Amino acid sequence: MGPQQDRRRSVANGTASRKETNNVVHYRECQRNHAAPIGGYAVDGCREFMASGAEGTAAALMCAACGCHRSFHRREVEADLDCSSTTTSG
Repeated sequence: MGPQQDRRRSVANGTASRKETNNVVHYRECQRNHAAPIGGYAVDGCREFMASGAEGTAAALMCAACGCHRSFHRREVEADLDCSSTTTSG
């Protein structure tokens, strides 16, 4: 592979990535401090991120409920567990 390496096969430090896992990502409550400019602390109460537009557009990164960018919402990752394997105890 040349200078345009396949990014799915490498991580930030250049080493090969581990086995790909399917994780479900949810963006929960908004944590943006709206009172930071005046030295206070106040959040808007938005409980969960809802995309403003279709996936793949810039609007998909903005919350329809509070207008904040998705990065202000708490990220929650749920691992997709494979329950198909069976184990026997004896």
